Amino acid sequence: MVATTVTVDGVAVGRVERPTTTAEVAAVLREAAADGHTVVPTGAGTKITWGLPPHSADVLLDLSGLDGVVEHEAGDLIVTARAGTPLAQVQEQVASAGQRLLLDETVPGGTVGGILATNASGPRRLLGGTMRDLLIGVTFVRADGVIARAGGKVVKNVAGYDVGKLLVGSYGTLAVVTECTFRLHPVPRARRWLTAPVGSGQEAHALTQAMIHAQVVPAAVDVAIDADGRGTLTVLLEGRPDGVEGRADVVRRLLGETAESDHAPEGWGGYPWDATATERDVALKLAFGISGLGDVLEAARGLIVRGSSGAGVLYAALPATGSDPADIAATVERLRGVCVHHRGSLVVLDAPVGLKPALDVWGPVPALGLMQRVKDEFDPDRRLSPGRFVGGI
Repeated sequence: MVATTVTVDGVAVGRVERPTTTAEVAAVLREAAADGHTVVPTGAGTKITWGLPPHSADVLLDLSGLDGVVEHEAGDLIVTARAGTPLAQVQEQVASAGQRLLLDETVPGGTVGGILATNASGPRRLLGGTMRDLLIGVTFVRADGVIARAGGKVVKNVAGYDVGKLLVGSYGTLAVVTECTFRLHPVPRARRWLTAPVGSGQEAHALTQAMIHAQVVPAAVDVAIDADGRGTLTVLLEGRPDGVEGRADVVRRLLGETAESDHAPEGWGGYPWDATATERDVALKLAFGISGLGDVLEAARGLIVRGSSGAGVLYAALPATGSDPADIAATVERLRGVCVHHRGSLVVLDAPVGLKPALDVWGPVPALGLMQRVKDEFDPDRRLSPGRFVGGI
């Protein structure tokens, strides 16, 4: 039998370690530091190809065995879970107390550690923000194997710099997170999804503006647009049954023809690409001021787009198979220009590994110098996911 080579985005892995406790993670990192080895942490692996390939991966640190809810204080609306815990498992446990973590499962099976590392979010970011807004405490292991903690178990202002929030979205390049503490929210007594057809990006823009400025307090406003520019706009209302019904009347008047359900529509919270496909699409994250929604959607015409139009964050899928890399790079830069014009950015979250060198994955980063200095403080030998993040961090 021929052994299968383990890779991370095309980079061969030296060995795989599967710790089940924070102490075991620390031991792995101490050994790696002594040997001068690089370490790439992963959970369920649903976003392991996001960003750039690491320069090397001597050790793949599989945190999937570091799972489970450690503590759920329902009276204080907090939960602590290990980094390898699937988000769905956390939601199931806290739901028994009528509570929820206000994060969407954008990729089935995603873990809380992976969501933290990439700061992934879905349509509910309009209501609850992102992981950075919900995280109140974190346990992590430094590159030298020292265990550290930041924040706590109380929802309050943090004195000094909030290290936990610094780790969010760092793609495993600063430290290895092993436990997270989040603030929770009550499960609403009623939910209503109202969906209306839209015939163009400008129509989606007009309806989104109407939802944001009307007195309906939507929990989410989500668009799903096909390559021809047509699609749907979905508004999620949550709260008391009478309040939801009253606000739904307003939404109906503003949207016109609507389909309604007490259950999420198909594809809700997901991305417009197939994360399990053998041939990966070019996956784009477009952020912008919501006043630029119409321009961004028109610029993205020809692509499959969906995302939180109410929060100014969209995701687009650009087919890579059979496409000229130069044409793809030109499309990325054109869309990036529109996003930047509207005070935003464009990031290539994922792409076939052979195509990534032809793309500017991260785009311009004004604070790059500061970010590199932070990397030097946390990981001076640059052994954690080296090169995966912006500027070769």
